[in-house]
Amino acid sequence: MSVQDGIQEPDYRAYAAAGMQALQRWYQRWTGCWRTTGWWNCANALTAVIAYTERTGDRTYFAVIERTFRAARRRHSDFLVSFYDDNGWWGLAWVAAYDLTGEVRYLEAARTIFANLLTAWDDTCGGGVWWNTKRGYKNAITNELFLTLAARLHQRGAGTGEYLDWARREWDWFCARGLIGENGLINDGLNKSCQNNRGQTWTYNQGVVLGGLAALHEITGDPGYLRQAEAIADAALALLTTPAPGARHGILLEPAEHGTGRRGGDLPQFKGIFVRHLYDLYLQSRRPAYREFILDNARSIWASDRNERNQFGLHWAGPFDYADASRQSSALDVLNAAVPLAASN
Repeated sequence: MSVQDGIQEPDYRAYAAAGMQALQRWYQRWTGCWRTTGWWNCANALTAVIAYTERTGDRTYFAVIERTFRAARRRHSDFLVSFYDDNGWWGLAWVAAYDLTGEVRYLEAARTIFANLLTAWDDTCGGGVWWNTKRGYKNAITNELFLTLAARLHQRGAGTGEYLDWARREWDWFCARGLIGENGLINDGLNKSCQNNRGQTWTYNQGVVLGGLAALHEITGDPGYLRQAEAIADAALALLTTPAPGARHGILLEPAEHGTGRRGGDLPQFKGIFVRHLYDLYLQSRRPAYREFILDNARSIWASDRNERNQFGLHWAGPFDYADASRQSSALDVLNAAVPLAASN
């Protein structure tokens, strides 16, 4: 254990290792994915495996990256399906794989995915990308993935500046369309009149954009990107949390998390995505509140949302409900972020 800010921090590396071992009980070598997950959740579980490997230095699960690359690509050529947001998750996963391994094939896969996302951009609502190939809805998450993937591809030296141009163009469009509501949180998407539909403010909608804006700030040095990201993050910490003993900024709470009766579906994945990208923002912002929030949530997951098999549930403040790979990888995102934060001053 270490003592930070007067709080004795536990061994998050050991927590993450236990969580990883539990996650891999769902892994299927022949599909490259995890039982109980959908296609897009599989990309997020892979991202958690990559982050665990990078943050802890434990290479036990390193082979999962290549195994998933080969097996999942056999299921869907170039990892592409009819939902553009699903494709974006795979793009970010392969950028992370490239960062860890240095293998160019992963970066090339991400570039191919971004080229597919470009086909979803048109002039409807003045720009932006569609949710899927039916072209009936332009939503926040797909456009946030477009933004973040474009910025990260630019940072990895891909292209001759076109990725940065697209990232800036996307953010300008996102702001012009008013997807950020009056309370500072991002709503789900646009209505038929191309206006904010006042849809649910899911945690992952507040998260992915933080990664994109942090990257734009790092690229350009423009403090405006950082200030906007901090405003969104601060709104989420104020409005999407529940009080818990010892938690300085509350424990993350998904809208509709309680009382829905949902077992599978998309919702269990969302909160980990928020924390993963809040960590990226913290690396640029260094606001103590973000570090404290991540560590508080990590402690709460371990203490209040874990069963005897080191499986994690949906409710990070407790109680444990039941286990699946989406819940597990989502909570693992938090433990992965806690490992380097606990070691930092």
